[in-house]
Amino acid sequence: MIKIRLTGNGFLYNMVRIISGTLVEVGLHKIAPTDIPNIIEQKDRTKAGKTLPAHGLYLVSVEYNEDESTK
Repeated sequence: MIKIRLTGNGFLYNMVRIISGTLVEVGLHKIAPTDIPNIIEQKDRTKAGKTLPAHGLYLVSVEYNEDESTK
């Protein structure tokens, strides 16, 4: 079993699946951990790992924080 916990204030379509696939490829030594910042900087989706299939991925919780600027 592999557990990956992601936290953010918003995600793009398939973003969690792409991040997870990239981390799996790091674990399989197909991508070096030091390459991750460069992959993000290049903004080239083809440099990242495969998009994992949706099965096995679970949304555990959604939390909303009141924005201080709306008070």
